Amino acid sequence: RAGRFEEADRGTLFLDELGTLSMGAQERLLRAVEYGEVTRIGASRPIRVDVRIVAATNRDLGREVAEGRFREDLFYRLNVVAIRTVPLKDRPEDVPVLAGRYLAELAGRHGMPLCTLSPAAVDVLQQYAWPGNVRELRNFMQRAYILSDQVLDAPTLDAGPARCTATALTDRK
Repeated sequence: RAGRFEEADRGTLFLDELGTLSMGAQERLLRAVEYGEVTRIGASRPIRVDVRIVAATNRDLGREVAEGRFREDLFYRLNVVAIRTVPLKDRPEDVPVLAGRYLAELAGRHGMPLCTLSPAAVDVLQQYAWPGNVRELRNFMQRAYILSDQVLDAPTLDAGPARCTATALTDRK
């Protein structure tokens, strides 16, 4: 059956967590990128593919190359346009915007009233380090929404969003 590269032919393939690929997988990926060919498991002939690659990782691939855990040739082949993002902990002004968006998406998806954040809750969320970045914030907002009333307040958020419980929430209208 067709693999990911075949399915993405004349399109874009997103590779998440690129930095965790094994050396063998890196070799196969390099071959696909370099020559535009993939071979199905058990097949004897390669298949031509035209795929744009977008890749993401939370690792410093330059350091991974220097330490021998990532192929230098693959790094340079994929590193055409690098977009570096600043961790959420270094941009606290984005937290309320993202949190509000996640709450609005949840309300729309579930046909429920919009849950909002009190100013005190926003302050607590902005002070949290968010080691899991936006994924952690999104999961937290989902948990808070499920447990929430109309306004998410801050009384127990002071211990950090990872410890939020239903007692941190006020009445839903």
